[in-house]
Amino acid sequence: MTNENKLQGLSDIYRFFRKNKTPIYFVSPTAYNVLGIGQWVQSFKYVTFFDSFDGGHFRITNPKLEGEREFQSMEDMVNYLLSHKQTSDLLEANGGGGKLLTVMFDEETEAIAKRLGLEMALPPASLRKHIDSKIVTTQLANEAGVPSAPNLVDVTADTYDALMELATEARLGENLVVQTPYGDSGKTTFFIRNREDWDKHADNIVGETLKVMKYINHVPGTVEAVATRCGTLVGPLQTDITGYAELTPYKGGWCGNDIIPGLLAGKQREKIISMVKAMGDKLYEQGYRGAFCFDYLVDTDDGEVYLGEINPRISGASPLTNLVTSKYGGAPLMLFHLLEFMDVDFEFDYDLVQSRWADFGSWTQLVLKHTEDQVRLITKAPKSGIWRMGDDGEIEYVRQSIDWNNVGDEEDAFYLRVYGEGEYSYLGADMGIIVARGRMQSDDRELLPRAKQWINPINRQFEFQALDESAAPYIPNESVRKMI
Repeated sequence: MTNENKLQGLSDIYRFFRKNKTPIYFVSPTAYNVLGIGQWVQSFKYVTFFDSFDGGHFRITNPKLEGEREFQSMEDMVNYLLSHKQTSDLLEANGGGGKLLTVMFDEETEAIAKRLGLEMALPPASLRKHIDSKIVTTQLANEAGVPSAPNLVDVTADTYDALMELATEARLGENLVVQTPYGDSGKTTFFIRNREDWDKHADNIVGETLKVMKYINHVPGTVEAVATRCGTLVGPLQTDITGYAELTPYKGGWCGNDIIPGLLAGKQREKIISMVKAMGDKLYEQGYRGAFCFDYLVDTDDGEVYLGEINPRISGASPLTNLVTSKYGGAPLMLFHLLEFMDVDFEFDYDLVQSRWADFGSWTQLVLKHTEDQVRLITKAPKSGIWRMGDDGEIEYVRQSIDWNNVGDEEDAFYLRVYGEGEYSYLGADMGIIVARGRMQSDDRELLPRAKQWINPINRQFEFQALDESAAPYIPNESVRKMI
């Protein structure tokens, strides 16, 4: 490519995407992870399993489910959507070819995409899986000079005594955190304080290659970043919202994030950003390009900052990241992910782009999971769009909206419906997501009253019908219950 075609700076990048003719398809259970990117990128389309907008989003196609289908994973659902005739028809109507984005995918996804003439706008599945290992992540972090909490990696323990022997040799103490290499940290992280804890979790630990860490009192958070040829761009710091019984049935399970301008000011903030940048640059050396999520831990006893884990993908942190970077910084972080895969040469002033995201307001996302252990038919569900809270604490549906840009103040919230009328609720199902201005969690990691003022009224919008004992609808297994 000649230098004449090289994009030089933000103005060229904006113009490039505004005039883009290459179809880009985001295929996933919902559109939530990159909702709103179509406002920045011409020819951007969504193919989703759930119709969150009742057909009212002009960029979204919802292939109709043909007969009974038991999905075993998010990847399985993505592969079904890609293989659907309605998707093939959509690709043909848009001239064929294009780029594919998704959250979760595997080698089968890559094969289907190739047959359809689509190019993956993501690192290879094999590389993602390799980096996704908590053990590999720790090893790469060590090479990059990014500290982790005191740990042992690549070890095994078949008994409690064997685990404690390892911990004693490494001076990790008696209060331990044990992780298996792959999976959602809320379900593959085990806190072992005594033999009773070991007995409770042994079936999930024995036979696995482990990461064993010293337990630290900490505040967990996350940062989304994008590894590019010009350097690793780091999004705003987020605090994790985890384990609240009002939102999730899983102890320690992720159920949202908040972004707070004053979070971890000074040296702690600078250190986290430098750690994320170093990790992203290391991933780029390994051939990994684009978006990744860096989970960090801040030790509340001594203020030290550590790497928690890496999620090498577009993630649940992506919506708030793109909201803040576009609304306040004038360029969503996802734009720079796409640049890496758009067959165009480019350069930009790294420091200038990074500095644009330094001044922003507070936002929160809350993921509402079904917390009752019963399966019921949903007969009524809240609509996606803008909801408003009155002085009496009651909420009302104000207007249809296809993203959160119309949230005006802290009395407004955007709600994205996942499960709707005619579908089934079950333990752990992602029922919907609330996006609102302001904080929902205190510095002491307690839900603020305004969080419950939103959660409870939204949940009351649902109505259910009990099922006859003979009715046995298909319920997704644990690996596919997370839809964003």
